[in-house]
Amino acid sequence: MASVFTRIIAGELPGTFVYTDEVCVAFMTINPIARGHLLVVPRVEVDQWTDLPDGISQHCFAVAKRIASAQKQALKCERVALIIAGFEVPHCHLHVIPATSIADVSFDNAATSVDFDDLAAVAATISAALS
Repeated sequence: MASVFTRIIAGELPGTFVYTDEVCVAFMTINPIARGHLLVVPRVEVDQWTDLPDGISQHCFAVAKRIASAQKQALKCERVALIIAGFEVPHCHLHVIPATSIADVSFDNAATSVDFDDLAAVAATISAALS
């Protein structure tokens, strides 16, 4: 069965996309630990990041770096954290998280509900900074 991320990428489930190309996508998470938290997800469904082909992993990290720069510009955050946890969804993904302190990158802070209008507004701001 396809992962929830594969279904979002395929358009079967809704997603608030910030970036797409032939190798990976980036979309806002519905359980953000900070405003602007998003995921970079390869189109190929691979559970663990260590199993990704080198070219795909390198591309995903390059996209995450580019998005982090856009987040810093758009959201005026001091830093952007990058986390690969890999426990919730069996499809490799990179958490790209705007942060001011280490406390900002705790999954204990994950939202249990989200304002989808704000999510879309933040996504648009980050997308504009990517251009």
